[in-house]
Amino acid sequence: MPADNQPVPSVWARRPRRREQPALSRDRIVAEAVRLLDEEGLEALSMRSLGTRLNAGATSLYRHVAGKDELIELVVDEVYGEMRVPDPGDPAAWRKAAADCAHSLRAMVLRHPWVASVLGQAGLASLGPNLTRQSERMLALFQSAGFTLDEADQAMNTLIAYVVGMGVSEAAYLSVLARSGQSEQELLAGLRPAAEQAVQDHPRLREGYRARWDRDPGQVREENFTYGLERFLDGFQTRLAR
Repeated sequence: MPADNQPVPSVWARRPRRREQPALSRDRIVAEAVRLLDEEGLEALSMRSLGTRLNAGATSLYRHVAGKDELIELVVDEVYGEMRVPDPGDPAAWRKAAADCAHSLRAMVLRHPWVASVLGQAGLASLGPNLTRQSERMLALFQSAGFTLDEADQAMNTLIAYVVGMGVSEAAYLSVLARSGQSEQELLAGLRPAAEQAVQDHPRLREGYRARWDRDPGQVREENFTYGLERFLDGFQTRLAR
């Protein structure tokens, strides 16, 4: 008798079956974990919640990922793959290349605000394929500028620390903004009376607030980041000149 007791051995004659769950893979698990984190935040991430989104039991996930800690390592490495590190190219152009790298890292952090808060939990994430590849490229960039390998490593870590440090506060602010359901301009307009009252007796703060009230807040944040970045690069350039 043909399979499933079908009188005709044809797919068109076979009774429809419930669609089977496609085989899981680590890549698929990691991609869905990144989507979950982007949409719902770190608090929502668990093996159970991820399994629900994948229509799979947590046990199935454990065949590919040992647990949440390992998952954090994987998602951190995954999003670092989005970062752009220019080729060293002309040694004289190292400063622009380093700035481009820093802006790319900041953009990645702001696309994935949760990443800044999990870097300390990421264990040996630095051994991941994306992080090792990006680190190798950044070291080549700083070596092309004239740093020794040891100092290139220090310069790279210093630059990353600045970007991530700035990104932590900016990402936290943008998360609050997202939860508010308001645009940035709307949120700041609502805070304006309280802010003006708070700085009433502080003339320097008052002047600074007034200078920024009517400006695009996203542009202000970009300028603040770039100012600090340029001062870091000034320091690197001074060090190279010695």
